[in-house]
Amino acid sequence: MRIIISKREAINLIQKTSGYIFKAVFRKRSNGVLRRMICRLGVRKYITGKGMNYNPKDYKLLTVFDMIKQKYRMISLDSLMLLIINKQKYLIKGSIYEKS
Repeated sequence: MRIIISKREAINLIQKTSGYIFKAVFRKRSNGVLRRMICRLGVRKYITGKGMNYNPKDYKLLTVFDMIKQKYRMISLDSLMLLIINKQKYLIKGSIYEKS
């Protein structure tokens, strides 16, 4: 079963994952390529203490840990299309997946 949700609801769902693994599908800002990522929040293993030069929220980005590449990556919240959390599919309103 697929549930259609807004981007705000999607962000809230991601925040509520509390470190559990989830899947996200979005378009990369740099080249527009569709990106599928298995990721999670709350990973502290590779933090250097240096911090970032910018605030990701200012650019509508969400920092997650890519479980495959074992590196921190950004999810573009503007182009978020699909979330899979706890085997439940959430389609984001206005995305290409909603129409299929």
